[in-house]
Amino acid sequence: MTLFGTMLYFLSTLNSCIPNTTEQVYLNLSDTVEYVGQETCKNCHYDKHKSFSHTGMGQSFGLANPTKSSAFFHKDSILYDAHSNLYYQPYWHSDSLNLLEYRISNGDTVHKRIEMAKYIIGSGQHTNSHISESNGYLHQLPFTYYTQDGKLDLPPGFENGFNTRFSRKIGLECMSCHNSIPEFVLGSENKFEDVPLGISCERCHGPGEIHVSEKMKGVFVDTSKAIDYTIVNPGNLSSELQFDLCSRCHLQGNTVLEGGKSFFDFKPGMELQEVMNVFLPRYKGDDSFIMASHVDRLKMSECFLNSNEELTCITCHNPHLSVTETPKSVFNTTCVSCHANTKNHQLENGDDCVSCHMPKSGSIDIPHVSVTDHKIAIHQKISSSDSKNIKEFIGLYCVNNSNPSNLNILKAYLQQYEMFEQESYYLDSAFVYLAKLDQDICVNEWIKYFFFKSDYEVLINWFEKQSFETRKTQLSIESYSNDDAWAWYRIGEAYYKLGNYIMATRCFEQAVSLAPFHLEIQNKYGMALLKVKRLKEAEKVFKFIESENPNFEKLYANYGYLLSINGDFDKALVVYKKGLSLNPDIPQLWLNLASYYLHIEDLNKAISALEEVLRINPNHKRANQLLDQLK
Repeated sequence: MTLFGTMLYFLSTLNSCIPNTTEQVYLNLSDTVEYVGQETCKNCHYDKHKSFSHTGMGQSFGLANPTKSSAFFHKDSILYDAHSNLYYQPYWHSDSLNLLEYRISNGDTVHKRIEMAKYIIGSGQHTNSHISESNGYLHQLPFTYYTQDGKLDLPPGFENGFNTRFSRKIGLECMSCHNSIPEFVLGSENKFEDVPLGISCERCHGPGEIHVSEKMKGVFVDTSKAIDYTIVNPGNLSSELQFDLCSRCHLQGNTVLEGGKSFFDFKPGMELQEVMNVFLPRYKGDDSFIMASHVDRLKMSECFLNSNEELTCITCHNPHLSVTETPKSVFNTTCVSCHANTKNHQLENGDDCVSCHMPKSGSIDIPHVSVTDHKIAIHQKISSSDSKNIKEFIGLYCVNNSNPSNLNILKAYLQQYEMFEQESYYLDSAFVYLAKLDQDICVNEWIKYFFFKSDYEVLINWFEKQSFETRKTQLSIESYSNDDAWAWYRIGEAYYKLGNYIMATRCFEQAVSLAPFHLEIQNKYGMALLKVKRLKEAEKVFKFIESENPNFEKLYANYGYLLSINGDFDKALVVYKKGLSLNPDIPQLWLNLASYYLHIEDLNKAISALEEVLRINPNHKRANQLLDQLK
């Protein structure tokens, strides 16, 4: 036995009669320990791997092929979005899943775009959503198959006029819950070098390098007597650490990362608040819930509160066995272990506790889905009139941390406004916390606050209270969240809105130095370079964007305009048409195309292009003026 193995065995034996506490650190929590992959785990734990592969987590992500898909598509599987006047038809071409987007006007097809689904996200127990890939950049496609109803519809968040078509980015926060440990490109929003195919063993057990190494050396721990500290067994964690592990993905909300942390940093056995804090809004008299709210809802239950807070997820769930394959008797036995002597809890004829006390219902964020409410209670039916009452906002509360810092609360209010609801009371609450904190520790937050308020002059005046070089020192960190890059972008945008294109260019330049693969920021940098006549540099930026992701729609109006300035009108026409093939509803593309037709003196086509601008935006001032002149 190696010296390390001897020490490890001594440590395990020493703790054999001591319950696990947060002070006892698992060896695989070290940042130096590598992940080994589920195929390695499978070599020794084949039975666990086999059963886990059929669970919702095991089937959370995969290639878009007929084996993975739970959908049934046929020639009439056509989805129509009335708000955008676009049709969507998914279809199989051999083993490839494609999506046809098209538009019909006066009986003619006036727009067609086909994108291939590279991945399917979702186990199929509730949904299959679909992801496209272009040079590593991942985006959600505008169709979801809702398996419980067998229904094709728009994805959550795309409904009611918010169809973002092919531009919703799949970033690290999304991927890190629905998958294992992806290889994310630093300085991007949604570019990945490699994406694993599903949640694997090490998401719940931690990286396995030390564990595998010791077993290969013949170092074993009798886990019936001692804890093996080379790998995390969630069953040996305290109830709070168990909740923290499950909360990492089963607690959806407004996630605020701790300073310097990323979505890669949490590992099983850690306190979640070391890495992130999850906030949710509370409303007076409102008991609705979102789909991934299992932990939040369970902690509201009397069963949890009366269990000395020892009731956890794995009290009822075996993570290695699918819920669909778990007999009802397993859940009933758990309930009866506490409620055996209660007169009103007699189970007959196959009845079960869950159907009454954890009823299935729709969540407020996912349509066509029925999910189990994990708030164990005697549920009252809510009348339709009650559900329509205006909700009174109480405040944001942190689910996994009873005492979050003022800085984290401030960040939560700003993020709630930015990512979920543009309600003024979030900014009002943010200002209360801004006033409490030293400006030096919340530079980013002041920038966000002024920017979200559209107080561009105030933002610039505040920013210029210190020198540009000082601000460069304050905002200089390259991170997975791109916080400092976004700060420079927002300052640059404020200068841009006020017409100071030289300073806007300087700020955007700082932003792209921190986030070179953030194409939105690169595009804005190119626009600013155009404004200050730095045409060769602008062209270099636009060519970089096109090489990175030729499906980046916002590029083509700007790139075509640059080509026109340089006198390359034929190539500009090609670029404009490429942009319109991707998105026919960008007014600036049609306006630029009208300018091209005016240049070659084709007035009819110029008028048609301007009419397309007005189709999209009837109040477009410039298009109306030009059209009046031409007619």
